[in-house]
Parts: sequence; C-alpha cells; structure tokens
Amino acid sequence: MTDLRILNEWFDLGEKEATLKKAIKDAEADLDSKAYALYPKLTEAEIKTLVVDDKWFAALDVAIHGEMERVSQNLTQRVKELTERYETPMPQMNSRVDDLETKVNRHLEKMGFSWK
Repeated sequence: MTDLRILNEWFDLGEKEATLKKAIKDAEADLDSKAYALYPKLTEAEIKTLVVDDKWFAALDVAIHGEMERVSQNLTQRVKELTERYETPMPQMNSRVDDLETKVNRHLEKMGFSWK
C-alpha cells in the first residue's frame, strides 16, 4: 500500500515539476521580450556600459582571477617539490650514497667481480 502512495506522490511531484518548468520558460521569454523592447531606447553611453563594463570587464576579471589562481597553484606545487627535493641535507645524502656504494662493492666482490 505504501508503494502505491509513493508512486502517486512521485507522479504528483513530476506534474508540479513540469508546471514549474513551463512557468520558468514563460517568464524567461517574457523577460527577453521586455529586454528586446528596451534596446532601441538605449543611449550610446548605456550601450557602451552594457557591452564594455558589464560584459567585457566581467569576462576579463574572471580570466585574470583564473590565471592568478593557476599561477598561484603552480608556484605552491613547485615550492612543495623543492621542499621535498632539498629536505635531506647534502652531507647526509653523500653519506647515504657512500654507504650504498660500499654495500654494492661488497656484493660485487662476493660475486667475483673485480674492477681494479
């Protein structure tokens, strides 16, 4: 019985959704027609404001902020890489290399290799 109730509720909500979508579409069409009716009445200064200030400056602002964010992330990543790369001091790395070289040479000698 609850399945039937849920299906009926789902159906009702689907109908409401369709009605709301149609209302939104009608409202957008009405808004567009009102905007188009105002275009011939705009002055040259108002047109420049709409095109330059509202459209292009906003697009440039978004592009500049996006580029700044990208550069910032790249710099942060590079700093992390350098921090990891130079985390171990050079004398410690040289000591580790010497230890490993000694170990490899012993293994080679046990295997019968001689390079002197």
